Amino acid sequence: MINEFLQGLRVLDLSQYLPGPFATRLLADMGADVVKVEPPAGDPLRSLDTSAKPGGVSPFYRMINAGKTVLALDLKEQADNAAFSRLVDRADVLLESFRPGVLDRLGFGPERLAELNPGLVHCALSGFGQTGPYRLTPGHDLGYVAITGTLDATGTEETPVIPYPPMADHAGSMQAVTSILAALIARGRSGKGCFIDVSLSESLLAWQAPALTVPPARGAAVINGGAAFYQIYRTADGRFVTLSPLEPKFWEAFCTAVERPDWIARQFEPLPQKALIADVAALFAGAPRAHWDALLLPADCCYEPAWSCAEVPEHPQVEARGLIHRRDGMTEVLFPAIVDGQPPPPPIDPVDAQAADVLASWGAARP
Repeated sequence: MINEFLQGLRVLDLSQYLPGPFATRLLADMGADVVKVEPPAGDPLRSLDTSAKPGGVSPFYRMINAGKTVLALDLKEQADNAAFSRLVDRADVLLESFRPGVLDRLGFGPERLAELNPGLVHCALSGFGQTGPYRLTPGHDLGYVAITGTLDATGTEETPVIPYPPMADHAGSMQAVTSILAALIARGRSGKGCFIDVSLSESLLAWQAPALTVPPARGAAVINGGAAFYQIYRTADGRFVTLSPLEPKFWEAFCTAVERPDWIARQFEPLPQKALIADVAALFAGAPRAHWDALLLPADCCYEPAWSCAEVPEHPQVEARGLIHRRDGMTEVLFPAIVDGQPPPPPIDPVDAQAADVLASWGAARP
């Protein structure tokens, strides 16, 4: 089972909002004992969109922090600072998302952490990294997609569009998890921990290497809107469908299914293929989505309708895989890996606790 992979791993999470907590949620899903340390006022995500339960805890907070133990500590207070020191002594991983320098001012800079626990894997997840002229610049996902070229390459010729869900936030989460797990493998050989500097912007920048090599004009390259065979089309009833037959055999299957064999030879017309896109758009605009579903889903031509978020749980493939879990008005996606035929167990809500309880469960300090 996936929740046995990291059993015995102790993780301290000092992060808030989405990127850091999502990373530690993944570690918790794999069995790690994650203790989320929040200031007395709590993670601000707790109060983000509580419309379903006014005055309650945000469903986003509950989802992203499922499976964790939550402590309220004020690291500026001597007693709480001392309690956190004891937690660091027993931890394997510390993930934090402060601006560079904040943890140092709280008394837990790299040297102090290494002194408390030489085997600690400390991952600092920040917007722009620990060095450079932007290291202290505030930001959110939209800014990160802007400076990495992602926004410039996404959208139509007339305007870029805001990607959803937040791309840099999730790229940074995955980069943090990958780096932490690799560092733990290295620690198994050397016995030594390390400090990992991961930035959200650079995590997304790494995905842009092909675009930096051959910069795509927005709406004009093969996979960002310039090709008729990799495109979104509107149907007669105002729905949207996608067509992505990159391989000639799939494009031929599409053209045959819609009885337009004359389009087969046009697949690789010069980009952007405005004339061919207009021809295919006119075709799709002539009938409702249900017509195209019935005709093209069986045609083996890389056609898929655009499902709404509300419809997705009912998709036959999604239903068959069993990774959708509903609880208390929330629809969640379980850890997306099935191990030896077994899906992940359902998540549980984060649990509030006291530092003394966690220290007792984590056992004696290191010798």
